[in-house]
Amino acid sequence: MEDEARPAIEHVTMPDDPLLVEAGSDFDWLTGSGGRLSWLEQRPSTGRSVVVSLERGQLVGYGVRGGSIGSSLHSYGGRPFVFLGSEGLVAVDASTGCVVGTGETADSFTYGDLEYDNGEVLAVRERESGDQLVALDRVRGEHGTLHTTDGFLASPRALGTRIAWSQWAGDVMPWDSSEVWIGHRPNRGRIQQAQRVAGSPEESALQPTWGPDGTLYFISDGSGWWNLYRWRDGHVDAVAPVAAECATAPWESTYSNYVLLPRDRIALTVQSGPEQRLVLVESDLTSRVVDLPYTTIKPYLAPLGDRVGLIGASPTREPEIALVATDGSNTLDVIRRSSARPEPARVSVPEVLRVAAGDATATVLFYPPLEDSKQPPLIVRPHAGPTYNSELRLNPEVQFFTSRGFAVAEVDYRGSTGYGRSFRKALDGGWGHVDVEDCCNVALHLIEAGRVHTSAVFISGSSAGGYTALKAVCDDGPFALAVARSAIIDPQRWRTTAPRFQRPHATILASATSPVRADEVRRGVLLIHGVADDVAPVSDVRRLAAAVQDHGLLVDLLEFDGVGHYLSAAARRSAVEAELAAYQAVLSRMRSATPAPGVA
Repeated sequence: MEDEARPAIEHVTMPDDPLLVEAGSDFDWLTGSGGRLSWLEQRPSTGRSVVVSLERGQLVGYGVRGGSIGSSLHSYGGRPFVFLGSEGLVAVDASTGCVVGTGETADSFTYGDLEYDNGEVLAVRERESGDQLVALDRVRGEHGTLHTTDGFLASPRALGTRIAWSQWAGDVMPWDSSEVWIGHRPNRGRIQQAQRVAGSPEESALQPTWGPDGTLYFISDGSGWWNLYRWRDGHVDAVAPVAAECATAPWESTYSNYVLLPRDRIALTVQSGPEQRLVLVESDLTSRVVDLPYTTIKPYLAPLGDRVGLIGASPTREPEIALVATDGSNTLDVIRRSSARPEPARVSVPEVLRVAAGDATATVLFYPPLEDSKQPPLIVRPHAGPTYNSELRLNPEVQFFTSRGFAVAEVDYRGSTGYGRSFRKALDGGWGHVDVEDCCNVALHLIEAGRVHTSAVFISGSSAGGYTALKAVCDDGPFALAVARSAIIDPQRWRTTAPRFQRPHATILASATSPVRADEVRRGVLLIHGVADDVAPVSDVRRLAAAVQDHGLLVDLLEFDGVGHYLSAAARRSAVEAELAAYQAVLSRMRSATPAPGVA
């Protein structure tokens, strides 16, 4: 009999309209196997994350009894569920970390990257001392350790007695240096005859996948761009090389930027700057772009027969799950979308701008205010990461401000992804300087072009973007106020306080002058932070707030109890309202200080 005290998989109620989800829902970890399309769905009204599966044309929901499904592998997550053929679902309980459906308890471990292989559940198990590849027993919950490292592991993929995986050392980030390995598992035991297929200290190799004929596919940036390759008979060949990125920076494990389709075809995402598209590679390696209404595609492509499942969005469409035909018809079947699709006339659509950035070019998504304004106030938004990019998709926060008379400029500064390895590495040793310079140049460019108000210019960011915002007001730049949400304060100290996965990030990026120092802050700052943030400690923010307040420049420190690095929906609403109030206060002071016409 099942132990009622232990978490179990249960069915969850689906909405009356299977197409629509409540506003604010999000989708992740789309997968396709056994004729089933499934994904993780976050539901704001309940605070739960559940698995939804398209089975025989019907949507079926699964959850962890009394909890939520999710993985904190490497702090940011790895695939937290897998279907075992007809035997049901195995999933990670987000609160306990145990793998529900195998009987495995988490203890002090973290699980993710779940993969089903002929009766076993393969997974990555993280410990403070390093990672393990493990095989979990479906019934007894016992595990066998297949491979151990003091660094990091990801993406176990098995084919018969062979297994592939990716790994990287503990002192690097996977987008800087990572490797793809293969080995053998005779009698389903430990991995033997391990062999590195790709990757080096100057190469990032990711996402191994076995083809049915034993060819191993993977992505590498050895050419300067993340492109698709295949390994067979000891030889590596490029598959449809392109001067664009075919992978997303691996903040989470088990990304799938490409999928193998019947008849030796491949579908993959291709990113050029902020825009992504779906490309189909035929068996003769010719390729074509699939015409879709999406400009952003999450890194979770999923095969379903001849069709490709994806999570797509655009500047006028919130993320939705769709099945795309690959037969040339461009048939698109939307499976799941938000119930809050906006009216196109009430959406600010961005203009893509290019602005000089050192010896390179920064890309900007410039959103004008909805109502015509000759010189509106401007909010510059550096993206989080910083190894990431601005997304060319509908962003409710951006629309919140453009609907209230603000222009918004989202900046892909040097160090962003989507522009090749050299551009991505341009921030190394210059964090807090190079990114700030690019954001300042964007603001000055828009001012000089007469597109925004000369003085009403603000900067706002989250996490690494919050750090950039704070550093931007530590000099006499164009910004009148900075808003920093979940901000990193001291990259030097962050090397010890950051999660294990991210500790090398600060070492690679930071310089001796990187910390935000209160005595250098020259403009007002609004600080917003979750008390339970385990990525950027709230203690750092509190110390900065107290010191900035002594200098009379603290607008406010807004804290949220029980909230982590990513703000909840309720916290986000409060945060943007506080941000708006801070901007309006500055604008009010500017108006009151402006002499009336005819007054000397």
